[in-house]
Amino acid sequence: MILTRAFRNNRSFKPTRTFKSSAVLKTPIPSPFTHAPSAPNAKGRLPGGRVIGNEAALQHAQGKREATRDIFNEFSLEGKCTVVSGGAGGLGLEIAQSLCEAGANVHVFDMAASPNTTFKAVQDYVSALGSRLIYHQIDVSDQKAVFALCDKIGEEEGGINGAVCAAAILETYDCSDYPSEAFERIMRINAGGVLYTSQGVARQMKKYKQTGSIAMIASMSGSITNRDQHWVGYNSAKSAVLQMARSMAAELGPDDIRVNCISPGHFSTNMTEAVFAQNPGLKEKWESGSPMQRLGIHHELRGAAVWLLSSASSFVQGSDVKVSGGYETW
Repeated sequence: MILTRAFRNNRSFKPTRTFKSSAVLKTPIPSPFTHAPSAPNAKGRLPGGRVIGNEAALQHAQGKREATRDIFNEFSLEGKCTVVSGGAGGLGLEIAQSLCEAGANVHVFDMAASPNTTFKAVQDYVSALGSRLIYHQIDVSDQKAVFALCDKIGEEEGGINGAVCAAAILETYDCSDYPSEAFERIMRINAGGVLYTSQGVARQMKKYKQTGSIAMIASMSGSITNRDQHWVGYNSAKSAVLQMARSMAAELGPDDIRVNCISPGHFSTNMTEAVFAQNPGLKEKWESGSPMQRLGIHHELRGAAVWLLSSASSFVQGSDVKVSGGYETW
């Protein structure tokens, strides 16, 4: 962008802005008359071209169509292929199940050699709904392995349409004594693993010329500091994820690939229960710190994840959706 500005006493003078495309990024010249033509609901249409919104009402008034509840179809992921990293259990598995319930086939990336009984129960449950939940044992901090697996899934499924990057670990160290190996490990998994999974999925979207959506699981800890918790590594990694999403959103937007974050607050999970066991009274402190006076329940990220991966959020880009019970409002 070239910004031309002059300062004159002439009141009629108006500064002008001149946009030029980038030779390096090949960014298109902005225009109010252009849009992403392959976006799922560009020009107010559902995937497949079905008209929605006020235009649908006008067609109904003209006797050209029946009245239908199209809003629910905007949240559909029917037939989509998605990836959920860190989806073997906890919040990740809840998100994976929600995507399957919305119609997607979900590939889960996680470290365990084999999935647990809860995962297998969810697998059977979504199979009864007509969706597939597939487990892959992988270290998401291994970029080459992640790329190879995404290539394999892309070939088998004809592309990848979406991803939720949720793999993360939590460790506690005093900031002045944080071992370098531990800090590098948490950054490699919590930030690097999110980047590599997002890269692998975005490469498939580009390869198969598909629109897509990537939701990175950040945390309110990326924007605030958790009182009395010595989590400098975790918090730093989650801050990195927030900026990563904004940066990738800016680069991938011209390819009709959306990138956003979900920032959960304090949720009751196996990870947080382990923290509570080591810190008596901490659960009550966290609960009292929220306007809702409670922790999040495991299923309360489902709606946000489905929304961000569906066409219902097709103009949401580079955003951070906080699901924290209002913890940061004080």
